[in-house]
Amino acid sequence: MTGTGWLRRGAIYQVYPRSFQDADGDGIGDLEGVRLRLRYLRVLGIDAVWLSPFYRSPMADFGYDVADHVAVDPIFGNLTDFDALSDDAQRVGLKLILDYIPNHTSIEHPWFRDPDKRDWYLWHEGEPGTPPNNWVSNFGGPAWTWDDARGAWYYHAYLPEQPDLNWRNPEVRAAMLDVLRFWCEHGADGFRVDALRQSIKDDRWRDNPPNPDWREGDDPYARLIPAHSTDQHEVLELVALMRAAIGPDRALIGELYLPIERLMRYYGAGLDLPTNFHLISTPWDAAAVGEHVAAYEDALPDGAWPNYALGNHDRSRVASRAGPAQARVAAVLLLTLRGTPTLYYGDELGLRDAPIPPDRVQDPWERRVPGQGLGRDPVRTPMPWSAEPNGGFCPPDVEPWLPLGPDHERLSVASQQGDPGSLLTLYRRLLALRRAEHALALGYWRGLHADGGVLAYVRGGRFLVALNFTAEQQRVALGELAGDVVLSARGDADGGHVARELRLAGDDAVVVRLS
Repeated sequence: MTGTGWLRRGAIYQVYPRSFQDADGDGIGDLEGVRLRLRYLRVLGIDAVWLSPFYRSPMADFGYDVADHVAVDPIFGNLTDFDALSDDAQRVGLKLILDYIPNHTSIEHPWFRDPDKRDWYLWHEGEPGTPPNNWVSNFGGPAWTWDDARGAWYYHAYLPEQPDLNWRNPEVRAAMLDVLRFWCEHGADGFRVDALRQSIKDDRWRDNPPNPDWREGDDPYARLIPAHSTDQHEVLELVALMRAAIGPDRALIGELYLPIERLMRYYGAGLDLPTNFHLISTPWDAAAVGEHVAAYEDALPDGAWPNYALGNHDRSRVASRAGPAQARVAAVLLLTLRGTPTLYYGDELGLRDAPIPPDRVQDPWERRVPGQGLGRDPVRTPMPWSAEPNGGFCPPDVEPWLPLGPDHERLSVASQQGDPGSLLTLYRRLLALRRAEHALALGYWRGLHADGGVLAYVRGGRFLVALNFTAEQQRVALGELAGDVVLSARGDADGGHVARELRLAGDDAVVVRLS
């Protein structure tokens, strides 16, 4: 989109407000806390802040069950606090991207309680004990709940407390598009559309087919292939409506867990970025990552801009998936690929999935499907700002809503920000280099090597990037390529000259300015 060129050059940083900074001392992060930390984000070198939900909600799913789309939940502050955050973000040069949740509301939303708005949701006549079809909830269990008072079933892709809206109803479309316009008026620079693929369902309510690859112990949701409950063709129509509502100058990003070929359809509909989460599930292996990047680049339509993420509020942190040593390699990968990178808060510190005692579990997914590693609490723990008790996230004498990780003192911002060899410093250097060099920000990507534990590629004809996915030294033949190392993940190779062959230390990655 012509008005969102900043999105191509920039880097996005996801803030989970509950866990970023508690400004009012109740153990839960808030909008004022985010505002107070804008300088940290500016110094880090990011360009846009994506805020997870802060709307009025009973918090059955921590804000993704919205009871009022145009009100701030008191836990996070009020609309004045949001306006102050928006104004300050603009003042320091940061764009603000908001979570937009069109698929469902809270069961406590006035729309759901209004008998005259029954057709704003997905109700189905029937008998108790016999759901309309075999669709299952993303969070485990059936996707249909019987309502005695109304004598009918209602559909929910997630929790029973999150009934799905009927986007085939013109009144629903009008009301939800007005939500976008409201936040545009309050300074939003773009939106990340939550659960976009879920927003339209098969109007014949056909059963989903079984997944032949599913095995006992797998995620219960994966037992069926959601052919009729997700990714319907009409979703593209909704994207076009959303784009028209916000205009050409604001970013529109879609949360879409889909195969690459299905992702590509959404560019033409009006999304700037159909979110590419594939690196989160790709094995941490040079050949596998290289294969994905090459396939993704080849699939992009003309003029489409790629994007990558290594983490989010629903998936295990990259430092846990790849290991602490490889977190440096991951940083170089994310910030030197062609495309817009999205960082998840705390990944720049090397935060890992934190153990959550059973009596501190908050996530409804973990409570509904316990013991299968599906809970999201471990990746949502508070940001450690200092080595003091509670990491400077909230007052020392207040219990935070989730416990901090056991190594938060060592990984805190205060412990890393003055250390030239820290992971935080590496992220700052990478973001600064990406901002300064056109070839790294916007230049073409050409794969060079993806074997033997090493992934190497060229950016814009000016830089060679090589990443060692192993703990052992690796050698890579460079042919006629030669140049000087401008950045290395471990810092040991900075300033060195390479020609004909690159010797890459274990758990290291280098960015080479080609001669």
